[in-house]
Amino acid sequence: MRPLLLVSVAVLAVAASHAHSQNAPEATPPYVVPSNAPANVRRAIESPDRSAEQRARDYHRKPAEILIASGIKEGDKVVEIASFGQYFTTLLIAAVGPSGHVDMYDLPYIERFGGPASREFDAKHDTAVYHQEEYNSVTLPQNVDSVWNVLYYHDLQPNGVDTAAFNRKIFNALKPGGIYLVIDHKAEDGSGWRDAGTIHRMGVDTIKQEVLAAGFELALDSDLLANPADDRTKMVFAPGTRGTTDQAFFIFRKPSR
Repeated sequence: MRPLLLVSVAVLAVAASHAHSQNAPEATPPYVVPSNAPANVRRAIESPDRSAEQRARDYHRKPAEILIASGIKEGDKVVEIASFGQYFTTLLIAAVGPSGHVDMYDLPYIERFGGPASREFDAKHDTAVYHQEEYNSVTLPQNVDSVWNVLYYHDLQPNGVDTAAFNRKIFNALKPGGIYLVIDHKAEDGSGWRDAGTIHRMGVDTIKQEVLAAGFELALDSDLLANPADDRTKMVFAPGTRGTTDQAFFIFRKPSR
């Protein structure tokens, strides 16, 4: 995987909807894949497996830009944390191609609303495996190219997950130079975990501090998914806020040596 530079990307659009269970905003402009998108990224965006509802979210979620930033390539081994809904899972499966692999990890409580659909996704894709496991005791695959945690970091501690230990597991699962991609809804600066269990937002500097403490380097701190109009105090599912939250987009890298 080619190395990533620490950059601040210019604001390109308002924030994406929650990763797994939101309605797309109405009357959004058509999503245009960037002209520099590699063939595997373009294939992922154009995948016939993607639903109309997923495609309707693309303008705000910027999937091609995120895939490009990640450096994902054919044959990559990927771990996805909180895969239910499969918005990114469907993209990842197509981006890594038939020689790649995606392991999907949900907590057991997700069974009641996401389990059947996730097992169906697993059954339809030879290169995907669905797991329901407690993150405190999970054993992750080793030597993977990337780990994706989209709009779920804030749910870890409210569900009893030891984030320091879990971040170390992720670090150990990655090959040298592998990346940990994290996107989450922003809470007020400095609020830490205060709002995670109520309005599903994080003081995102806390994410950065916790992940760096596990040994990662910060490779990307992007405002791709920023929305300055969001005051960061509303519940992320609230009408008028859902799908347009101000979001942080980080890529952390395991040092190559």
